[in-house]
Amino acid sequence: MLTVQNLHKAYPMGKTTCEVLKGISLEVGDGEFVAVMGPSGSGKTTLLNCISCYLPADAGSIRLNGGELTRLRGDALAAVRNRRLGFVFQDFLLLDGLTVRENILLPAIIGGTADAQAEARADRLCAIFGIAAIAQKYPAEISGGEKQRTAVARALINEPLLILADEPTGNLDSKSARAVIRSFEQAKAALGATIFMVTHDSYAASFCDRVVILRDGVVWRTLGRERRERAAFQDALLDSIREMGREGA
Repeated sequence: MLTVQNLHKAYPMGKTTCEVLKGISLEVGDGEFVAVMGPSGSGKTTLLNCISCYLPADAGSIRLNGGELTRLRGDALAAVRNRRLGFVFQDFLLLDGLTVRENILLPAIIGGTADAQAEARADRLCAIFGIAAIAQKYPAEISGGEKQRTAVARALINEPLLILADEPTGNLDSKSARAVIRSFEQAKAALGATIFMVTHDSYAASFCDRVVILRDGVVWRTLGRERRERAAFQDALLDSIREMGREGA
């Protein structure tokens, strides 16, 4: 599904450059729920922005379902971002003047595909994520967790190959955060969604199939949940984070 190979990205810093990604390679399989963790400055957000094509990589390859993303420009890039990628942001980015249902339909409207089939998908997504009862409400009238579930539904409206989530639980209380993670689980189970999530939250990451831990722009360790209970997987993540801290001390 997603293959990243030897990815490099640096930013200019006066007369020098700061290398943020230093040859990162990873894969996300079809239907997987994968998280990326790591301390501030490890390259998590830069990696996500390169995969989403918001930032051009300096070197390396990003392939989505066999197609190379780093070479795309113009209309071809816009089409991939609208049709093959879905985005979930920390700050929801819902439009206040649109209802929940209209916000969900927005990518289809932008792409010119807001037909009866898209409207039926929107209604199904509302049902899957438990927001059918608020479909005609506006963002100011619903909770943070409901806003984020709306954002997840919006990311899925065009049936993308990959969902990219940037700290989706970062602004939420524990109850709302659990509801959002549950929506990702439902998207995976009911729709076969593939999800790549950047997070600082070991609790959110513990629901994933795998967690990739970055340190100083490289993959430091990858942990698989395998058959572990969620709490045991979270303990393993926390142990790894503590070990990384000791190594850097």
